[in-house]
Formats: sequence, C-alpha cells, structure tokens
Amino acid sequence: MPPKPRKLLDRVRDTLRTKHYAIRTEETYVNWIKRFILYHKKTHPAQMNTPEIEAFLTHLAVEKNVAPSTQNQAFSAILFLYQQVLRLELAAPINAVRAKKPQRLPTVMSRAEVKRLMSHLPERYRLPAQLMYGSGLRLMETIRLRLKDIDFEQLTLIVRSGKGNKDRVTILPDSLTYALKIQIEYTKAIHRLDIKKGYGQVYLPHALNRKYPGAGRDWRWQYLFPAPNLSVDPRTGITRRHHIGQHGLQKAVKQAANLAKIPKPVSAHTLRHSFATHLLEQGNDIRTIQELLGHKSVETTMIYTHVIKRGGMAVQSPLDKL
Repeated sequence: MPPKPRKLLDRVRDTLRTKHYAIRTEETYVNWIKRFILYHKKTHPAQMNTPEIEAFLTHLAVEKNVAPSTQNQAFSAILFLYQQVLRLELAAPINAVRAKKPQRLPTVMSRAEVKRLMSHLPERYRLPAQLMYGSGLRLMETIRLRLKDIDFEQLTLIVRSGKGNKDRVTILPDSLTYALKIQIEYTKAIHRLDIKKGYGQVYLPHALNRKYPGAGRDWRWQYLFPAPNLSVDPRTGITRRHHIGQHGLQKAVKQAANLAKIPKPVSAHTLRHSFATHLLEQGNDIRTIQELLGHKSVETTMIYTHVIKRGGMAVQSPLDKL
C-alpha cells in the first residue's frame, strides 16, 4: 500500500524545518495558517487564492484591530504556505486593508529608575536584565547567548542570528565582567554534571551538529543562562538543557518595575530603549548606536532622538521665566 499523503500542516512543518526556521517561527506560522483555514470554514488553501487572502488580512485589520506587525506576520505565514509548500502562484497582488501603524514613542526609564529596577530583580534574572540595558540586547538575544559569544579581552558580545538573521557585535559593560565570569563557571559546572549523567548535549542551529561533531557537548557552545531543568526537544525527542525561558524574565522585569514604583509601562524591551536613549544623551553618534542595536535603517534609531527632545527640545518653558 502506498503511504498516506502528509497532512497540510505537517507539510508546512516539514518545509519550515528543511529551511531551518526557528521553532517559535514554526509555531507562529502554523497557527496563522490554521486561523486562515478556519476563517474560510476549513476550505483547503489550494482551492483559495488572492481574494480569500485579502479577505482574511482585511478581517485582521478591521475587525480584530491587530497591529501592523501582527498583520505582516500573518501575511508572511500565508505567503510561505503558497510559495514554499503548495507551490502555487497568486492570481494577483494582495490588496488588503492595511493595519495602521500608530506613531508612538518608546517608553524610556531614567538612570535612577533603571538602578531601582535592578535592585528589585531576583538574582537569577538580574544579570540578563543588566545585559539588556548595558549592551542593548533584545530579550531573545540575551537568553540565547552562548559562552563562546563573550569576549572579555575586547569587551564585546557577539549576537548570533539576531533580528533579520544577522550577526552583530555590541559592547560588554566592564562592570559586568566579574558577574559574567561567575556565571560562566556556574554554567560549566552544570554542564559537567549533565555529562556525568549521560546528557550535556545542547541545541545547535542548522547542520552544525554534522559539520562539527561533538560541538554540542563542548562547554563553549552551552547557553550562558541555562534552564534549571533538562527538557525534551519537541522536534527531535532529544533530552537537552535549553536556555532560561523568556516569559520568566519578562515577568520578573515587570514585577521589579512595580516594586520599584516606576510610574511607566515597563517591559523587558524598555531596557533596550533606555540603553539607546542614554547613549544618545551621552553624545554618542547615531550611526554607532544603530550598529550596536542592529537596526537595518538609521530611521529606526532616530526615534530615540525624539524621546530626548520630549522634554521641550532643550527650550526653556516661559513659565519658568516668571
């Protein structure tokens, strides 16, 4: 008997894995494709085309009022389905109602607020948060750091596969050198125990396991912030030690902001915003900050100049002259 054809969502997963997409991207794409099919009452995507895609994207913008980035994410998932899985051409360009991008300034903490927030963070989350503020890292870039990415001689961090799947170099705060060396020794000790128990393998991206046999058990490839427990890789079934979870760090930052009585909507990403703004206040060049942040366009970085000017663009209020 010939094997049964793979279900559509399984084919999507297979294609994503073949192209080395991250597991979070896989989960997101599969979810959007599922929602697209359910919106059209379980019609198979091969029987739909541009009008149905436009209807779904318009529904997200008009009825669900999603953010532009969310609508773009859904569009990317559906486009992947048609181009990479079904191998179908779209009948016409997509002309859906686009979600409006609000012009909002990022929330930024003062230096005093950052200091208060750090003092209220649990010890296990303080160093990751300090790196987000001290090096301008995104949340996932922080928890995905590996031991080999830290250069104490040059005082730099190498961010691997950041946004846009690009590597970049950013600064390593000198004040964190001692704490980082302690963290590294702690991670190496956990790794040695894992090896004794028959584990010690860490996830390696793409085909590095085949290219560098044994690298997955090398201490240099271990995550700087290892998870407290071993876990089973949902793709391979291999038991490994992954990095700490993003949700725990996000929650810890928000709780610390509440305890520090900071009257602003603070998230983990606020630390990165504060990093950029404080560098600008120190007189650093906007292009340098763009490189440290890993922004594709300097226009993205320029928003922090508006945050600095929010206090009146250095113009004294007439009220203060009375």
